[in-house]
Amino acid sequence: MTDTIVDLGPQTRIVARLAAGVRDEQLLDATPCPGFTVRTLLGHLLGLAVAFRDAGRKDLGVTTDTGPDATEPDVGPGWREELPLALDQMAEAWRDPAAWAGETRAGGVALPGRVAGAVAADELVVHGWDLARATGQDYEPDGAALMASYGFLAAAADDPDRGGALFGPVVPVPADAPLLDRAIGLSGRDPDWKS
Repeated sequence: MTDTIVDLGPQTRIVARLAAGVRDEQLLDATPCPGFTVRTLLGHLLGLAVAFRDAGRKDLGVTTDTGPDATEPDVGPGWREELPLALDQMAEAWRDPAAWAGETRAGGVALPGRVAGAVAADELVVHGWDLARATGQDYEPDGAALMASYGFLAAAADDPDRGGALFGPVVPVPADAPLLDRAIGLSGRDPDWKS
């Protein structure tokens, strides 16, 4: 877990670049995220960007109180404009030190701001990897966001309640593997996944 404020902007820009690289014919392709196509993964990214924007602003309500399993995510015809805007707004909200302090909510769960910030970084890093793998794009996450993601995932690795919608079982990865591979394994994904 991180006690450091992480600028999510570099990672949101990476995710926006990956989304811009998605071709229309790839929208129904499978992703490493179980049960998600590229289209529904993009919908999930749009929803989480809005939810974590509001969580960072402490603007609590429907967007922060709705769990990730409430509806199947999807994108509308304007997603190519909406997603980068929502990602920019999310990053801006978390640049405020107040976002990392006190309590907030995300996915219907109350949690400390610093934990919510780490979760936001994790979502961006792992789903960025999902999107890159599914669409055949190169991916190198922002180092600070990756460290926050790994810290969050490592802290939850032995939690008996880690299952459900958040994570699958840990996929063993060699201790000397790159940090991204180790984070992906902790998220319950196989770092060698190919479409």
